[in-house]
Amino acid sequence: MNEPRVSHVVSRVSTRSVDPVERIDFWEEYNRQALIGLTCSSYSPYGLLAAQTNFRLGGLRLAEITGNEHVIERTRRTCQDLPKDSVFVSLLTAGQAVFFHEGACFTVRAGDLVLYDTRSSYLFGFPTSMRQLLVDIPRETFAERCTSGEMAAPLLFGRDTAACALESVLSGWAAGRRGSGDPGQTEAAVLDLVRTLAAPRLSGDPGRPAQPSRLAMAQDYIDRHLSDPGLSAERVAEALGVSPRHLSRVFQPSGVAPARHILDRRLAKASEELADPDFRHRTVAEIAHHWGFASQAHFTRVFRDHYGRTPGEARSRADRVGDPYGRH
Repeated sequence: MNEPRVSHVVSRVSTRSVDPVERIDFWEEYNRQALIGLTCSSYSPYGLLAAQTNFRLGGLRLAEITGNEHVIERTRRTCQDLPKDSVFVSLLTAGQAVFFHEGACFTVRAGDLVLYDTRSSYLFGFPTSMRQLLVDIPRETFAERCTSGEMAAPLLFGRDTAACALESVLSGWAAGRRGSGDPGQTEAAVLDLVRTLAAPRLSGDPGRPAQPSRLAMAQDYIDRHLSDPGLSAERVAEALGVSPRHLSRVFQPSGVAPARHILDRRLAKASEELADPDFRHRTVAEIAHHWGFASQAHFTRVFRDHYGRTPGEARSRADRVGDPYGRH
């Protein structure tokens, strides 16, 4: 039986069921109550087609937003009438955007992250279909946990290691994936990663990323390089700019060594493919090779040690009962 999705949903809404002439007013009112006061314009002949899910994330809020081409704006008047004292972390995961703020103008591409102050006016224009993950960090929390530096202007970050790790954490939470269910730990990881990004620019103090963010960065790097047969603890340490010994200390809270984490993640991915009918065309040897195992014999041995049966037996059992490990 599949593990149930983690759910910390506060609210979920879509404009598709709303009369096209009422969608803009509907969207503005929903955002005013759930997220922030703003005005919206749609340039699509089909009207505004947008959806939003808001999640609790400890003391933070996460919004997953999708939509067709549109513009949202928070004017100076709106800032006065509907005050909001937060720092927003906007991660664009699909599409592109133009971002105007009192202190800057950016072109934002998929994978880019923008940090900005909700007390100042801004505009986000999306000329194509888009997906955005938006974290609402109360100003007090941002000053206490991220940096006390003043945000005189918004900050744009490209797809570096910390931004990729943050995207992995937020996407896991929004998807309700296994391992994303502890709001306190996830909140800490998000704030540590934001601190890693923001502190050097706002306070001039590069500092050292906190342990949770180092761990998230290392795990994200591993997940993105699992199919590389050369992936090793030494390679991960080099990518993070730490020694292999320090990397071992970073992994201590997880309870497994870096090399063991790499092996466990490769076995998990391989077992998913063995159980998935869409990968029936792949042989066991091909699956082993794809996930970085040196040989089918090595893969079979470590798979049997981990799961108590061979890859072939797991695949056969999946064909019979729909679950390679006999869970009910």
